[in-house]
Amino acid sequence: MTDPSAPPRTKPANLIYDVDESPGPGALLMQGIQHIFIITIAFVFPVLIVDAIGGADHDARHLISMTMLISGIATILQGLNRGPVGSGYLCPMLNGPAFLSASILAGKAGGLPLIFGMTMIAGVFEAFFSRVAVKMRAFFPAEVTGTIVTMVGIEVIPFAMKRFVGIDAVHASPDLTESVIALATLLAMIGFTVWGKGKIRLYAVLFGMLIGYALSFFLGVLGADELRHFGDSPWLSWPAPGSYGLSFSTALIVPFVVAALSSALKTMGDLTTCQKINDAGWKRPDMKSISRGILASSCGNILSGLGGALGQSPSSSNIGLSIATGATSRTIAYATGGILIALAFLPKAAAIFVIMPTPVMGASLVFAVSFMVIAGIQIMVSRMIDARKTFVIGTSIVFGLSVDFIPGLYAGLPAAVKPFFQSSLSLATLSAIVLNLFMRIGIARTATLELAPGVDSSDKVFAFMQKQGGLWGAMPDVIARASNAINETLEAAEYSSAAEGPLHVAVTFDEFNLDVEITYRGAPMIIPDREPSEDEVMASSAGMAKLSLFFIHQNADKVESHVKNGLCRLRLHYTH
Repeated sequence: MTDPSAPPRTKPANLIYDVDESPGPGALLMQGIQHIFIITIAFVFPVLIVDAIGGADHDARHLISMTMLISGIATILQGLNRGPVGSGYLCPMLNGPAFLSASILAGKAGGLPLIFGMTMIAGVFEAFFSRVAVKMRAFFPAEVTGTIVTMVGIEVIPFAMKRFVGIDAVHASPDLTESVIALATLLAMIGFTVWGKGKIRLYAVLFGMLIGYALSFFLGVLGADELRHFGDSPWLSWPAPGSYGLSFSTALIVPFVVAALSSALKTMGDLTTCQKINDAGWKRPDMKSISRGILASSCGNILSGLGGALGQSPSSSNIGLSIATGATSRTIAYATGGILIALAFLPKAAAIFVIMPTPVMGASLVFAVSFMVIAGIQIMVSRMIDARKTFVIGTSIVFGLSVDFIPGLYAGLPAAVKPFFQSSLSLATLSAIVLNLFMRIGIARTATLELAPGVDSSDKVFAFMQKQGGLWGAMPDVIARASNAINETLEAAEYSSAAEGPLHVAVTFDEFNLDVEITYRGAPMIIPDREPSEDEVMASSAGMAKLSLFFIHQNADKVESHVKNGLCRLRLHYTH
């Protein structure tokens, strides 16, 4: 069911199942399995943290087991579209890199209990942040959210490409065999997506992975150690939530709050993508949905702390997968979450995903990331781009990429702020927000224009509006509508000879509205609510004026006309 408070959506042509549609049970199961394959790639992070803090193998197994359980619950919460929790979108949750550095700091200082305690604190902070996020739309215009979404995809590229060419814990350099497997897997996914008939596209990633698994087995990449791991895994096991306990440290509050803020900003970018791919007429982020989504993420982090798992964030790769397959139904979130919860109790079934060959992992990520990067670019160019927006976007991406291009560049920074500089996404996000605020200095929010009927042409109107629209970062379609309305008013004034002098135009803009006020001395121009007949239009210039004024009525979201002391005012409102 659709949330009645949400804005109406138009289903994009490239989607097979949009957020409000549900596949059948079989398709739901298969879609859920595809998403599980992507999610399990993140199981590398529990292993990395346990290795970094000198933990034991059973600690890693515990973290993976609890991650499955909590990620499953958080994914279901994220998909809810009723009540205060949940964005209502297919946005699977996992333990991503946002909390990696802070968790290693806590683990070295106090072991797993301190990681869990501070993760819970981060979740509480994220919950508070979710309550104010709905008021922060002005801080996240298209150039900022588009940059975040683009960097969400770009951040995964180093991780994806290393695995694509076979670089992992065993191979320190590219491996030709694994590269061939990755290429074959990727080409299979692309082939099923581009040329697949009917609903075959839904399972493009799953079919590609099956081919990758088969090639890995026959070429020896999926070898005896992996098969032994599968064979040794028990069929049934009971997770032990809270078995490690909790501890806290005031010295680690800042790193974990910074990590939570980075995660919340990433959530904003991911959910903006979810909104855009589900609405062909998307114009702006729905901050109420995003606020509920951040609250769902915070619930996942609080549960992670209480249960004994790592910090939760949305999976950008899974969003990319949903774009690629054309299936974004929220019921897939429920299926994915349910399968994850089941896997926490079924280690042998979970082992199928845990032993995923490195090249299959890399091909899947490259496939999904391609869609994420393009989604971000589309958001950025949904607004008019001028020099100010260019610097916000370009400079943020440059600084973000510096993290990956020059490892260790920010190693000397204080520990309190280092989480912002340890990933390309967090640094690009910070840069975009700060630069957006800085670049707003000196931008006039109201601009004026004087037009003389019979003298000035539409070119003057369009040039003025294009310039202001670029400075404000307004939507091109809104600027075009307002330009047409001003031009029609100018023509109506000429046809009717209503104006005794020039028309004074004042255009006011904020992030939510564009308002045009046209004032002049003379006779009022009455806005008709019906289109004049062809005979009326052809009979006189008054009929032409009436047609122009009718177009204004059709053009704007709201029209008001007033006369006072011989001064006529025409007000046009456009929702931005």
